[in-house]
Amino acid sequence: MRNTDKLAIAVRKCDGSIYVETWPWFSLTDRFPWVKKPFLRGFPVLVETLVNGIKALNFSAVQAAEDAEDEEGEGGLKTWHLVLTLFLSVGLALGLFVVVPHLFSLGMQYMGLGSDMDGISFHVWDGFFKLAIFLGYIVAISFVPDIRRVFQYHGAEHKVIWAHEKGEPLTPLSAKAFSRLHPRCGTTFLLFVLSLSIVLHTVLVPLLLQIYDPSGTVVRHLYIVGVKLLLMVPISCMAYELIKFAGARPGNPLCRVLSGPGLVLQNLTTHEPDETQLEVALAALEAALGTSAEEAVAVEAFRNEDAECLAQGANVAGSA
Repeated sequence: MRNTDKLAIAVRKCDGSIYVETWPWFSLTDRFPWVKKPFLRGFPVLVETLVNGIKALNFSAVQAAEDAEDEEGEGGLKTWHLVLTLFLSVGLALGLFVVVPHLFSLGMQYMGLGSDMDGISFHVWDGFFKLAIFLGYIVAISFVPDIRRVFQYHGAEHKVIWAHEKGEPLTPLSAKAFSRLHPRCGTTFLLFVLSLSIVLHTVLVPLLLQIYDPSGTVVRHLYIVGVKLLLMVPISCMAYELIKFAGARPGNPLCRVLSGPGLVLQNLTTHEPDETQLEVALAALEAALGTSAEEAVAVEAFRNEDAECLAQGANVAGSA
């Protein structure tokens, strides 16, 4: 769980106890304040969430195995491990959701079922394959027992966030009554990214080919794939603003329409948690809020802010 510049992580130990640590939130926006501006902050926030999510997953694995912490006190990943994991995750995600759908769409063109890249049908196929791969991936990993437990903790996280935002007692019984779906979730963010990429690629790629159309089939396709990869930066920035806008206005009819597909998709990425998992989520939330005796923080003031979910970071990292 994240609260402004603090990250709280709760892990169920092998002996049944809950171990909690708080860390400073790794932030790019604090290092470069100019990227905090709307329509610039989305991609840096995505990178931040990936980094913090990977660190948290590693820390959880180390604690579960009851391994000794390294000299940095944050588990087994050193800085270069983290950087390598981050680049491999992002590279695999871009390859799976940008390069592979493009190649499949090219295959449909060769079979006579689609147009060239300067036509609409090429990008319709591209969007279809993007969504099919994304949904197929989520369904496939949901059969892995460890991922199923991650999805249960994802549901637990949403439930306790709802309890907190509604001002209800922070207890497993109270949180259990709330929905496991939440509009401010990484699953919704990913769906926004995919949807925006489909629309923008359909519009921009034919225009770009009119401005500059390289000679040679291979160079031409490499050019367009390169453009699609570069467009992920502004697309992620726009998707972030959409999810912020929709999440801040849950009663607005337009926002309900925007959030609807993401909430439906969360039925796949969240599962119903048990009370022990809700206890872990509550421990993380309370640590993030600073409700322990050692940390005198005004919890009621925080209720007016977003209780941001680190599980979206885990989701993005897991999807990558």
